[in-house]
Amino acid sequence: MEPHGTRGATRTPPNFPGLGDNRPVTLKISIDAGSSTAPYEQLRAQISDQARSGRLPVGHKLPTVRGLAEELGLAANTVAKAYRVLETDGVIETRGRAGTFVAAARDAAARQAATAAAAYAAEARRLGLTRADAQAAVTDALRAAYGD
Repeated sequence: MEPHGTRGATRTPPNFPGLGDNRPVTLKISIDAGSSTAPYEQLRAQISDQARSGRLPVGHKLPTVRGLAEELGLAANTVAKAYRVLETDGVIETRGRAGTFVAAARDAAARQAATAAAAYAAEARRLGLTRADAQAAVTDALRAAYGD
């Protein structure tokens, strides 16, 4: 029996208030077999980029491991490895038999970055670096990572 007032209504997933527009979303993945980057890492990076950019909205249900493996011509273990890393990174979340969904990745990424920054600051201070030296090290690392 339906709860009063829900007949015919579009239901928003309980963990994602404000969503429910039910816009069609397609997971677009391309695996380059000739790349030196492992297929699981290519898959992980593409899903992560799409989730962080909003092309895969929070709450979007991802294909099953087996389904995506078949679609991409990969081993199920390869897709499972990518999903495990994505879950560890906070990009996706598995809800048991309900499936795997895009999590609020931007929030998770910001939390992880803040944690890493705090750990770096504590380590730099423990090593006796001045604030200026610690900031210079971060600037150099960011320049190297982002190619600036």
